[in-house]
Amino acid sequence: MGRLLIIGCGGVAGVAIHKCCQNSKTFSEICIASRTKAKCDALKEKLENTTETKITTAQVDADKVEELIALIQSYQPDAVLNVALPYQDLTIMDACLACKVDYIDTANYEPEDTDDKQWREIYEKRCKEAGFTAYFDYSWQWAYQEKFKEAGITALLGSGFDPGVTSVFTAYALKHYFDEIETIDILDCNGGDHGYPFATNFNPEINLREVSANGSYWENGHWVETEPMEIKREYNFPQVGEKDMYLLHHEEIESLAENIPEVKRIRFFMTFGQSYLTHMNCLENVGMLSTTPIEFEGQQIVPIKFLKALLPDPASLGPRTHGKTNIGCIFTGKKDGKEKTYYIYNVCDHQECYKEVASQAISYTTGVPAMCGALMLLTGKWTKTGVHTVEEFDPDPFLAALDQYGLPRSESYDPVIVE
Repeated sequence: MGRLLIIGCGGVAGVAIHKCCQNSKTFSEICIASRTKAKCDALKEKLENTTETKITTAQVDADKVEELIALIQSYQPDAVLNVALPYQDLTIMDACLACKVDYIDTANYEPEDTDDKQWREIYEKRCKEAGFTAYFDYSWQWAYQEKFKEAGITALLGSGFDPGVTSVFTAYALKHYFDEIETIDILDCNGGDHGYPFATNFNPEINLREVSANGSYWENGHWVETEPMEIKREYNFPQVGEKDMYLLHHEEIESLAENIPEVKRIRFFMTFGQSYLTHMNCLENVGMLSTTPIEFEGQQIVPIKFLKALLPDPASLGPRTHGKTNIGCIFTGKKDGKEKTYYIYNVCDHQECYKEVASQAISYTTGVPAMCGALMLLTGKWTKTGVHTVEEFDPDPFLAALDQYGLPRSESYDPVIVE
């Protein structure tokens, strides 16, 4: 039925590709493209005898718009799924715009070089005007709105789990359970244990930069910023147990505040163990999380890139990670004039994910929604030109697809509220 170009071949991409191959009726052809074609070829060899989906591979440098355009023009896909790095969102969007092809990603744009003078000028202006200091925000991609509309194509932003499913959960709650949502608490719990003293479950550059940054939340129409890890809460997560969780800045807060302006407060919490926090603080204190190049023995080295090379590859964690994740949203608000609370979440087992797609649950919970976002566009269930986040569409078919492809929802109508 459809032809999908998938850019990226890491852990999340691997899950999305497995899931596309489970739905050959929709994804009759896919092309896996990455800077390292050998990785694409290895995955093709593993999957091609298990599916009716026709798989091809290609080499592409996603930092180079002209290479992306040449690949898109050659392959002629119905859509492009970007599961590469957030650094590459804009180049891939530029290529999709030039070729008039729909675009899907899982995380919003952030720069690789935060010392770039031109970027920093725009960033510092945004910090003053918007009131938060995170390196990542939607403004760079929202700026493509009119161009994508004029081209008659769709850019679907943030079709992972958080952002992604958490925003769809919000649209679902508003459609089915609330007349008005007053507060949203997004809770991301990883109860898994990989056995290492320190490792990150996805790209260390992205993960560590996000976690070590200032936290922030939306309240009464403006941002409130906090020190890193300043706000801590404990929560007893279904099927996982009691965990410490910390308030972080996260991208779906920005889009939810934009698209559901009546919400009074939106917060995002993520769980961390003490070992992770101790190691991270130590690394930050000695400068290993810096993105500023230093000279060492005649070579320019970016400390966080060097650290990435030392840490375990997140894709290697699957076979040794045990336990479960629990990611969801707790809502308060009103229905028919009465106070209401509602909790919708997914629980995912690391070992079950590994048995199915040779990946841990962090990649699984991002890769499955990435495929579901592409599914919505290719089947015409979501049709709206321009640049949009997932909460702007009908949540029902997306959640039905999640249920079908491995991320079923659970619900509670009397949850414990986070203080």
